[in-house]
Formats: sequence, C-alpha cells, structure tokens
Amino acid sequence: MSRFENKTAVITGAGAGMGRESALRFAREGANIVVVDLKEQAALETVELIKSEGGTAIEVVCDVAKKEQVTNLMETANKKFGSIDILFNNAGVPMSSIPTEDVTEELTDKLIDVNLKGVFYGIQAVIPYMKKQSSGVIINTASINAVRPRPLNSMYSATKAAVITLTKSLALELAEHNIRVVGINPVASETGMLQGFIGEGDYNAGKQKFASTVPLGRLANPKDIANSVIFLASEDAYMITGSCVDVDGGRGV
Repeated sequence: MSRFENKTAVITGAGAGMGRESALRFAREGANIVVVDLKEQAALETVELIKSEGGTAIEVVCDVAKKEQVTNLMETANKKFGSIDILFNNAGVPMSSIPTEDVTEELTDKLIDVNLKGVFYGIQAVIPYMKKQSSGVIINTASINAVRPRPLNSMYSATKAAVITLTKSLALELAEHNIRVVGINPVASETGMLQGFIGEGDYNAGKQKFASTVPLGRLANPKDIANSVIFLASEDAYMITGSCVDVDGGRGV
C-alpha cells in the first residue's frame, strides 16, 4: 500500500520506540520522513533503517522545547521535500511516581517545556506550510493518564491533559483550512521511556504492575501505537478531527 506516496511526515521523538515504529510505517507506505530527535545517533539509526527498506528520510537534531529550533526544523523539512503533510508530535518525557510535594521546579519545567510547549511550538511552526497547501494532519501524543490519572503523577498528567485541550481547540481553529488535528492517548508502552515511569524500582515488577491495570492484560507496544497513528493520518480518518483516541487496552474505561 502507498497511502502516503509523495507526502512528507515530520515525526518528533523518532529516534526510538513509538516514533521510530511510526516513521518506519509511514515510509513503507510511501511517505518521505523527517526523523526528529534530540539524540543525533538515534535519529541516524532510524534513517538508516528506513533507507535499508528503500524509503526516503533525513534526520534533524532538534530540541522541541526551543522555538527557534522547531521553526528551523519545519523550514528544513519544507525546503527538502516541498511540503509538510503530516506532523506527529510524539516527543515527550516521562515522570516516575513522585509525591507532589517532592516534585522539583526542574522537573516541572522539563515536563511543561517538552510535553506541552514542544507540541505547541511544532504546531505553531507547521501551520503556515499547511495553510498554504490547504491540507495537513497534525497528530499529538497525549496519554491515557490525562483521561484517567494515576496517583503520584500529577504534573505529567496535567501536561498531557493540556495537550488534549490544545488538540481540540486547534481542530476548531484549523478546520476551515482543511487541516485536521487529532491526538492519541496511549497506555504505558514497552519502550525506553517505560523505565522513566517506573523510576528506580525493579523494572520487571514495575512493568507487571502497569500491565495489571490494563483490561486486555498487557502494555501497548510501538506497533499498536503506529497502527493508530497511520490510520488517523490517512484519508480513511478524514472525518476525525478534535478527537483523542484511547490506545490503552481499556485502561481508561
């Protein structure tokens, strides 16, 4: 299938996990991929994987919390491929279980900078390109924690809840320009970020604890997330905008 032939997808946090799997899936369906990550080596590895399968991709090292860097990212993507058709705002940082009174200012700033401002800056920078072509899809990674918060996770949940509201507001604002804005609410996934949620505790015990809260009996994996992202970006989902889809195995019910 080539649902995204001649389209360009910019994917943040694409150096690993859900972002990498989504990048590979988009490339397999014909899209040009802009692999964005803070870690250059991770981004290069994703690009090489895409190219090894015959796809087209470039890497851009970018701190999504820095507005100027995000603006330059979109300029680079548009200059290279001539359009930006899909933006997957996937970059994010986790938070382990911490009593609210112990959450530091440094962690608070990091969560807000990456999880919220990083999403906003990406959308803000891509809007002019999508308006000019009168089309585009923006997909934001929120979290099932925004819908059904866990204790000891307040600031993380708050930043992801803000992403849901941002998604809904921008869907209304951009609909007249034929730009769709949607979100996903993943449950904890088996990626490198899982350790960040577990913290310093035993990894396997923490993983088991998370999985026990999911009615379907397991955590998500990158392919589960990529399946949802690919669908939401496709023409099959044309009438979906402003929605944030729970990809959570039933945890949010």
